[in-house]
Amino acid sequence: MGRPLIALTGALSLIVATGAYALHTSWQQPLKLQPEGAVLTVKPGESLHQVLRGLANQGWITRARWVGLIAQVLGLDKQIKAGEFFVESQMAVSELLMRLAKGEVLQYSVTLPEGITLGEALLLLHDHDKLTETPPAALALSLREMSVGAETAEGWFLPETWSFTAGDHDVDVLRRSHDAMQRLLMQLWAERDLDMPLTTPYEALILASIVEKETGAPEERQQIAGVFLRRLTKGMRLQTDPTVIYGLGDQYDGNLRRMHLRDTANIYNTYAISGLPPTPIALPGEAALRAVFSPDRSDTLYFVAKGDGTHAFSRSLAEHEQAVKRYQLSRRPDYHSSPQTPSPQQ
Repeated sequence: MGRPLIALTGALSLIVATGAYALHTSWQQPLKLQPEGAVLTVKPGESLHQVLRGLANQGWITRARWVGLIAQVLGLDKQIKAGEFFVESQMAVSELLMRLAKGEVLQYSVTLPEGITLGEALLLLHDHDKLTETPPAALALSLREMSVGAETAEGWFLPETWSFTAGDHDVDVLRRSHDAMQRLLMQLWAERDLDMPLTTPYEALILASIVEKETGAPEERQQIAGVFLRRLTKGMRLQTDPTVIYGLGDQYDGNLRRMHLRDTANIYNTYAISGLPPTPIALPGEAALRAVFSPDRSDTLYFVAKGDGTHAFSRSLAEHEQAVKRYQLSRRPDYHSSPQTPSPQQ
């Protein structure tokens, strides 16, 4: 081999090595971002070329064409997913493209607290700027489908913290919550005590919503459920304020008056009607549902708020009237019907 050929071979080797090094450094280059990182949004239908061009225009990467060449060889150009992606400072561009290909999008969450109404749940969903609000007509249709044949979809959603990705719709969260409620309710119904005075899973859902609204003290749920179930068994009216308040809707101003308890036009007035109200009055949590299917086995038939967030339970009307006199007619200065949560300073 002559010297010219040796020189040419060496030059070609150097060129190949230089090119390979350039490709490698392009592929492994760290992203130029602020220390706190950034969020990259890949729009539906956006190509790898468009993504890389956007990164280059923002100054995040250099040699975008070389990066794209390697990504094409690896087949990543056909795997890029749309969505929002968190990008750490100094992350290699290769890591970023693998993240886009795997669809590791940012997750957000919204919490539906126990005891809120469906209307309040919708307000929470619509208040989240990463959820897309469904147009009213389409939303009404979806809720009708999730009402399971009832007059309203009230109560049919399990209150928990639900995760979603940017661009998801409010009904996407609602369907997951609805499916979870149906599964839980059907499981509990299949395992129920056959002697309980409830004839359908929906009646159990209604009662659970009342239990949820009647107490904020977790340890009382089974006692509250037991009182209501025994009253139903004996044919006694439930006489529970939360149902009356729900029936009043916007007319309720914070004061429940005697005329409200006598109002026979309010179909949720359990002081005037026998049995359960026609629908749930809130979204019951899992604990309230389980309390309905596993109530306490005492013989109490009455309860009254003590003013510290808990209740006094009684077996007889006479005993109950004494409790009312003690806790309601002579209310303590710091009376409150729900448990108070200490402030962070306490």
